[in-house]
Amino acid sequence: MRISNLRLSVAILLAMLVSYAGSVHAGETTDQQEGDQTYDQNADGEQRAKAAGESLIGQPGPELSLTTLDGDTIDLGALYGVKPVYIKFWATWCVPCRQQMPGFQAFQEAHGDDIQVIAVNTGYADTAESAREYREEMGLTMPITVDDGTLAEALNLRVTPQHVLIDRSGHITHIGHRDDQALEDALQALLAPADTNSPTTEGAAVEDIDDNALAVGDTVIDLSVTTRGGDTIDLTRAATDKPLGVVFFAAWCESYLAESQPDTSTACRRVRETVNQLSKDQNVQWVGIISGLWTKDSDVESYLDTTETAIPVLLDAEGEIHRRFGIQQIPSVVLIDADGKVAEKLGPQDTGLAEAVARVSQ
Repeated sequence: MRISNLRLSVAILLAMLVSYAGSVHAGETTDQQEGDQTYDQNADGEQRAKAAGESLIGQPGPELSLTTLDGDTIDLGALYGVKPVYIKFWATWCVPCRQQMPGFQAFQEAHGDDIQVIAVNTGYADTAESAREYREEMGLTMPITVDDGTLAEALNLRVTPQHVLIDRSGHITHIGHRDDQALEDALQALLAPADTNSPTTEGAAVEDIDDNALAVGDTVIDLSVTTRGGDTIDLTRAATDKPLGVVFFAAWCESYLAESQPDTSTACRRVRETVNQLSKDQNVQWVGIISGLWTKDSDVESYLDTTETAIPVLLDAEGEIHRRFGIQQIPSVVLIDADGKVAEKLGPQDTGLAEAVARVSQ
């Protein structure tokens, strides 16, 4: 009986470790096993992309103008009825994105005249400068744009890479993660001669993120969140006289970015540790907002099991709270004063969090 219990304990431990590895190494394939099943990160990414994009298949593509790194404008709506569109969301810190880029570039060279190829950097934990450096390193020639979250919202971005195909008539035909036969078949369908009987659709209206993002000095109106523990936190501060600290981060920030973006990884750990200390002061309330990119509920559980996180958190699965505050860089902290006004916004390299909290507490 003791041996059986020991084996069961080891099996449970291995399953927990594999689950955590799958979440923190979001862009890497691992050989670790959960039971008898090898974790397949590519399959996991494909499943997440398909689930997020299922409702978009057959729908009109977004009506949106994109500005490239070179300052050129791509009007997606103007392309509908003229040529198909191949969008690939990516990030400089994303390992499978790097693996897919040579094939993406080869497709651009072969078919760039027939299909509008666009590389969309997510802008999340990324910058235009890093995108330019990546373009030079990888020898990319397709148009590259850095998203502010607007296109990601319109196309339900959940993983990187995530590709979206829009046919000549302006309808979304394929959303996925893997560079596989399914993607190849979908691309070949786009390259097929135009169906003159297929009506051109009007693009779907898209609201610019910047138009609604709360800035310093703005009053938070009609906004509350529910933590994983089931508690509701009113961000307007209407029912309390306490300021609120809102911490935006990703469950994979400290671990996955340790090699590709060590400064960001260090900043995430520094903010977590600082907030843990500051949260001991009962005069300020705190809540952590976890990005839904490459993250689902089980990933959050793994993160909480392996880190010392003292504040309540929630998964911003669809990025709604991130968009309301215009958050693209992590870690970021938004301080809301007792009157419900955004008092300060601190980014990854701001080290004066304790001083900022002292100011908003006065």
